[in-house]
Amino acid sequence: MLNKFIYLHGFASSPNSAKARYLRDRFAELNIKVNIPDLNFGDFSHLTITRQIHQVASIISADGKEDTEQSPPQPTPVTLIGSSLGGLTAAHIAQQYPQVQRLILLAPAFGFLSHWLTQLGDAQIQLWQKEKYLMVYHYGEGRSLPLSYDFVTDAAQYQEEILQRPISTLILHGKNDEVIPIQASRNFAKSRPWVELVELESDHALGNVLTEIWQAIYQFCQLNKS
Repeated sequence: MLNKFIYLHGFASSPNSAKARYLRDRFAELNIKVNIPDLNFGDFSHLTITRQIHQVASIISADGKEDTEQSPPQPTPVTLIGSSLGGLTAAHIAQQYPQVQRLILLAPAFGFLSHWLTQLGDAQIQLWQKEKYLMVYHYGEGRSLPLSYDFVTDAAQYQEEILQRPISTLILHGKNDEVIPIQASRNFAKSRPWVELVELESDHALGNVLTEIWQAIYQFCQLNKS
């Protein structure tokens, strides 16, 4: 049975990000299609992790129904690849959906709220809570867009402590990550023996180590045996 690959882009990004395009092209060279949903869902202003989870869950469920000749139909194994907030989302999806058999997390946003809100500062957070929306630069759109404070209240419920499903996991994280410190991934991997952490000489964007990332994914997924 073929494995489904789904790539989840990061916060304020898009399916057209550099990493998404690079990995899509590498997989395509092996005749493997990667599903790259737009997690902005046409409405970045009302983005939440819960919405992302539901969006991807619908894709996973649809994939499981593709093979109509089997009786009963068998769920299609899924490999989730997630970048930053997409990585955090992927980890929580894998906790809930047994179809997910492998996780590849690129600078996953563990402790996202604590790191991001600290950078914003108390005054800006209070203003956001009062006015309900905060202007956030969206890299995919190339402009600032309003984001509802519901994003914060929703994200607060997604804690790493509940991620205990022993699923084969590869984390690739830059040692010089200025957004999500690599210590967040070190802490996550330390108490989970099923997680392999690869530390790279890079920052949060991981733009200078795309070849290394692909080589690690290729080996982890045993794509030479596909």
